[in-house]
Amino acid sequence: MSVREIVTIGDPVLREPAREVGGDELATDAVQELIDDMIETKRAADGAGIAAPQVGESLRIALAEVEGTNRRYPYKPEIPLTVIVNPVLEPIGEEVVAINEGCLSVPCLRGEVPRHVRVRVRFRDRDGAEQELVASGMTAGTFQHEVDHLDGVLFCDRADPRTFSTWEQFERRHRDGFVRRMEALSERLAAEGER
Repeated sequence: MSVREIVTIGDPVLREPAREVGGDELATDAVQELIDDMIETKRAADGAGIAAPQVGESLRIALAEVEGTNRRYPYKPEIPLTVIVNPVLEPIGEEVVAINEGCLSVPCLRGEVPRHVRVRVRFRDRDGAEQELVASGMTAGTFQHEVDHLDGVLFCDRADPRTFSTWEQFERRHRDGFVRRMEALSERLAAEGER
């Protein structure tokens, strides 16, 4: 495994819809090594997720993982390592919430993005097995953010530009209010029986 360079905004690969990965291709050493490198790169950067285009590969592969020790997103709920190949995302219901997001490919910038509160994600795992998960709250936002990357969309395309801030200004002026809003959402979803 190795840490790869993260491609930043302005590189054309971030604006291309990534191509699907066939089962035979997924099983190759090259693609499995790419997945290992993506995991290592995400962890080294303290990201919540990463998509193949962010390391220069236009393939429909992404992953999400948040551990309790994540310095970049200490307030996010934990997500076990989840590799998603050729994902299809379906909103559950019409409720949306503004999630303040950042991105490894858009360094130093954050902004509020309207995201579906609940989503279903159908995908293949790295072994090619069909999987499905339902996510809610900030975790749902993380999966939407990563699937957007596979469609050539960055969070700043969806954000209200009036909410843009640097990471420093977010920490200083906006983080506490955002975290309170997300905690209230999580409590409500838990009361409604969501996980």
